[in-house]
Amino acid sequence: MPSELTAGRTVTDVPVAPRFFTLEQRAALGRLGWGTLSVGLFFGIWELLWYLGIADPKLLPPPHIFLGNFADQARFFNTATRWQIGVNPADGPSPYEAVAITIGATSARVFVGLGIAAVLSITIGVLIRYFQFFEKLVLPTLTLLSPVSPIAWLPVAIFIFGIGNKPAVFMVVIALFFHMVLSTISQIDNVNRNLINVARTMGASKRQIYWRVIIPAILPQLLIVLRLNLFGAWMVVLVAESTGVGFGLGQVIMLARNTFNPSLVFFTIAVIGLLGFLSDWALRVIQRRALYWVPETAGVLRGL
Repeated sequence: MPSELTAGRTVTDVPVAPRFFTLEQRAALGRLGWGTLSVGLFFGIWELLWYLGIADPKLLPPPHIFLGNFADQARFFNTATRWQIGVNPADGPSPYEAVAITIGATSARVFVGLGIAAVLSITIGVLIRYFQFFEKLVLPTLTLLSPVSPIAWLPVAIFIFGIGNKPAVFMVVIALFFHMVLSTISQIDNVNRNLINVARTMGASKRQIYWRVIIPAILPQLLIVLRLNLFGAWMVVLVAESTGVGFGLGQVIMLARNTFNPSLVFFTIAVIGLLGFLSDWALRVIQRRALYWVPETAGVLRGL
């Protein structure tokens, strides 16, 4: 009898409908959907203002104008030969190749500067707390220079390195270095003292405490600081590139300003925003993979 057979089944015998996506995949799709909705709402309001005649298309062109003709915008990215006398602006790479080269050049400057700043700041921050003499000698100067705007270092970068990639990388390093050093020192001071006391009880030396306890303890927060400083690196590199580095998004922005081309301005802004988003996403993935033991705490208070 079907009813008796069904009644005799265990819970594990009941067929379960197959799931096409895991919980992690569904969460990722949810984030993607909300992100698309957020950006679409922003663009939709912009398009509505244009449709109602509130936004002047000559000054604030809507997204369908500056994103609708990629080839027309891409031809302006060949900035390496555009300013040379006697050289045809059409020479060199194709528009699509110029976009790829420009994005690659700017991204390389950002990540090289970010890597140099991270290594230098963490090393110097640890040395300041490890050696008292080094702290007394270096920390006052770092504290004095940290409030100086990175833009103020631009003439210094040009004086030292001239024109090219080096001043752009230097600007990224100098924009992140001081803040990350002070952040490293703060994170060392906030390490749980119980961890240090346990290491001392087990006979660990000062060097072992720093290498095995303190540095692993401060890495999660330092990666968060690195992510936050990534956006600052993107802002600073554009200013540095405006001085003349061949290919670069900063050069494209300067070209758009000099030729009064709002469509090119907003197109480049969209490219920069997308690159910043993808860079932050990549660092978040690295953070989750490298610091797998750190629990996920985002949104823990939303249920209160």
